[in-house]
Amino acid sequence: MRCLLLVDLQNDFLPGGALPVPEGDAVIPVVNRLQPGFDLVVATQDWHPPNHGSFAVNHPGRRVGEVVDLDGLPQVLWPVHCVQFTPGAEFAPGLDTSRIVHVVRKGTDPRIDSYSGFFDNGKRRSTGLADFLRQQGVREVYVAGLATDYCVKATALDAVQLGFATRVITDACRGVNLQPGDVDRALAEMARAGVRLVRSDELPGR
Repeated sequence: MRCLLLVDLQNDFLPGGALPVPEGDAVIPVVNRLQPGFDLVVATQDWHPPNHGSFAVNHPGRRVGEVVDLDGLPQVLWPVHCVQFTPGAEFAPGLDTSRIVHVVRKGTDPRIDSYSGFFDNGKRRSTGLADFLRQQGVREVYVAGLATDYCVKATALDAVQLGFATRVITDACRGVNLQPGDVDRALAEMARAGVRLVRSDELPGR
């Protein structure tokens, strides 16, 4: 069984949002077109409490983009984004959610961030996504969404490590590129780990 895993297609990551990914809205029509070609569609959702430790405002004197120690892990500081029960945390209005059968909410613990849909950044706690996919008989995971160099990368690396045949649909993702070249480095890292990089026009249902 093949699963399309949609990563963080939320308002705050789109142009005009609190943490906009350049051209983030361009992936929406691509993933909508692809959904009917998959057995299962699952989505992740950043779901932060207001006091989350990844928010720069919660570290007086620190700025967005700086790296701090957060409960023993290096943490990039971000603008306040995807706060629980706010419009910014909602799925993009153009996203077809009718086929999404399961939503994983991540980043709920203020002491640790969660880029991956499978674990928090310290792998201290599982989201239960791997168990859900296995229960459904999923063997192949196709990852799309935002952002290539953060949550997409972390999700894909965990998926392949967990034994799923993992593909990243490159034209259905966009990156932050906080440092120039971050997206290219992320794609190379995923490929080295055994993730296959594909384009949407190679897939059924395109």
